[in-house]
Amino acid sequence: MVSADSTGTEAASGDSTAYIQHHLQHLQWQVGEGSFMKINVDSVLFSLLACAVFLFFFLRTARKATAGVPGKFQTFVEMVVGFVDGLVRETFHGRSKLIAPLAITIFCVVFLMNFMDMIPVDWIPGAWMKANELAGHDPHHAYLRVVPTADLNVTLGLSLMVFLLIQVFGVSHKGPGKFIGEAFTAPFHAESLVMKILLAPANLLLRVIEELVRPLSLTLRLFGNMYAGELIFILIALMTWNAAFGSGLTWVLAPLQFISGFVWTAFHVLVITLQAFIFMMLTIVYLSMAAESH
Repeated sequence: MVSADSTGTEAASGDSTAYIQHHLQHLQWQVGEGSFMKINVDSVLFSLLACAVFLFFFLRTARKATAGVPGKFQTFVEMVVGFVDGLVRETFHGRSKLIAPLAITIFCVVFLMNFMDMIPVDWIPGAWMKANELAGHDPHHAYLRVVPTADLNVTLGLSLMVFLLIQVFGVSHKGPGKFIGEAFTAPFHAESLVMKILLAPANLLLRVIEELVRPLSLTLRLFGNMYAGELIFILIALMTWNAAFGSGLTWVLAPLQFISGFVWTAFHVLVITLQAFIFMMLTIVYLSMAAESH
């Protein structure tokens, strides 16, 4: 027989679990048969929103740029562009007019996608649930996640684009013959033809591992940090979730929740900026390595 106290504890635990699961469920569109044939619509929409915000403000600033005293936002944009351009000049040793614009785009778009984690966890999903309720749908099945980079599919897609760029840069800077030849002759070099043939399988194996590790590391680093950050915000929100104002525990946990949320938000601002910076820098480094001859 289960006591009343234990029943209440189990119910609260079940509600908390349902709350977490609801926040971690994507708004999906089934496009075919099978569990993999789904599109995370929320990730796509918020990724496009981040791209649209980036294009709007940067294009608007570029069109209204003046040679005289710049405005505050123009000054900020010029600082970002100058900072990233300096990093590109120091890191990328090849010749390409694409690298600096690519680096700025990656940093700003990834930062904007990460920045969605700064919005309180219940605001947008709660508004979405309310909209579904007003439309006559079940609000408990109205799922929505607002941080695109907390979705493994998004970070994998970004990393695969970097992987393709690495191959394109390697071929364009070295030529197809030399690019393919390096896969069999580096990092173990040999002078004689016999040794080159013997070392070719080992070189090819290491090259394949190297190429696969790059997008994998980019994917998991960004996804892991953003997913953990999102989950911590959800756990902080649980401190007073569904709590009664008449309960003494609520008044004890409310200040603790405020302090925890403030501290984690301040720290997470550094995390989202650092993750965007790391993704950009690793992209530049990988492209630079692809352009260099071994």
